[in-house]
Amino acid sequence: MSTLEPRTDVNDLNVVVAVLGGFMALYGLIAVKIKTAWYLGEALPAMVVGILLGPYLGDLLNATRWATPPAPNQLDEIALGVMRIMIAIQLVIVGYQLPPRYVYLRAREMAVCLVPVMLLMWICTSACILVTIPDLPPLSVLVIGACVTSTDPILSQAVAKGAFAERYVARRLREQISAEAGANDGFASPFLMLAINLMTRPGGDGDGGSQGVGVAVGNWVIGTLVYFVLLAAAFGAIAGTVARYGVAFALRRKWINAEGYLLFPTALGLLIVGLCGAVGTSDLLACFAAGCALNWDGRFLAESVRRHDEVNSSVDATLNLGGFMYIGTVLPWHEFHSPGITYPRLFAMSALVLLLRRIPALLLCYRAMPRAVRTWREALFVGYFGPIGVGAVYYLQSTRHVYFDPDLGDPASRKLLEALSPIVYFLVLFSIVVHGLSIPLLSFAYRYYDVQPVPEAMSPMAHAVGRQSSRLSDVSGG
Repeated sequence: MSTLEPRTDVNDLNVVVAVLGGFMALYGLIAVKIKTAWYLGEALPAMVVGILLGPYLGDLLNATRWATPPAPNQLDEIALGVMRIMIAIQLVIVGYQLPPRYVYLRAREMAVCLVPVMLLMWICTSACILVTIPDLPPLSVLVIGACVTSTDPILSQAVAKGAFAERYVARRLREQISAEAGANDGFASPFLMLAINLMTRPGGDGDGGSQGVGVAVGNWVIGTLVYFVLLAAAFGAIAGTVARYGVAFALRRKWINAEGYLLFPTALGLLIVGLCGAVGTSDLLACFAAGCALNWDGRFLAESVRRHDEVNSSVDATLNLGGFMYIGTVLPWHEFHSPGITYPRLFAMSALVLLLRRIPALLLCYRAMPRAVRTWREALFVGYFGPIGVGAVYYLQSTRHVYFDPDLGDPASRKLLEALSPIVYFLVLFSIVVHGLSIPLLSFAYRYYDVQPVPEAMSPMAHAVGRQSSRLSDVSGG
């Protein structure tokens, strides 16, 4: 064939880029309708498209073909990388969009959410899994429960940002939901690591034996609480503080342009992901801490609003569309019906987790958070909106990638690895569908019963978002 003749090249890169670009373009054409009329975010539509185009239906998007020849554990490596980048950058954005010094001023509320509430969520979730999937050893159940303990910071934004949230959800609740979701993704690691250390200790074998408990707990305190959590929080706070002073210095001398300023959170998130990954500490917690420190005095957010920031919302939407589409393509449908795991059990488990994972913890602890959650009705509302999403997939892949060898000889580890993906992925699927449809249904119910909007003024960021939504509605004729 002559080199001048046209040649087709329908490879996976071209297909993935075309599909992602086409979906983003089509979604953008009706984004105002989806978000302000139907109150749907990016997660549910993107996941549905991923399912339709994934290997079990359309087979256009198949991550198992993205390397030639396919590498061992390739799918796990790709999923872990996608989730790390997706969630870390958005945690920086969530952090800097909080009010100045929020984590410090709401230290009591944050402490309650990150210790007793998360502990109860871990225990209740593990109990729900143990009841419905009874063949698993207790320590294996604790590992799986820890993977889905944290509240997803991306899905929770449906009730923390947007037209519905600004109209019907008090600002203190929205801020608390965002802050908790941002921080507890990193704080889920102590529960996961404690269960793993107990399970992999000498003589443990996942059966609850007593040998080596002291050594396992000691390793957990040093390796997880000190190195993985405290070091990550300190590193993120230092990086965010240095970044804040650096940005202020550049602004005073007019060295930084609008693009560099507005892209700074994304650049900071990528930097922290790489450095924390290199030293083996929590990139998620470090990114959230860096975002909070970046806006510690409120100037970064105020300047972003003054510059009419649409960059970070665009980055946020791009990550959501690509990330949740990817989740849709890798859902392990063939594992949802396997020995000991059936669809009825998975549905029963998911329903129990939805009801018992978070709501009882908030009802028990909300009186200790008087500045954020004031009534049992608000506790019920905040307890319900604790979705499971990207963070759960991240911890699932971290567990598979770092802590377990697929060729481990002990039965408990093999049983855990067999049950880990179907349980976590089904909970993610269930949560995205249920929580994704909850806001539209709740909006319909509020209009039907003529529920009045909250009487408070919107925050500066909400004003900016509201003005932009109005402009988009005017352009689209909505």
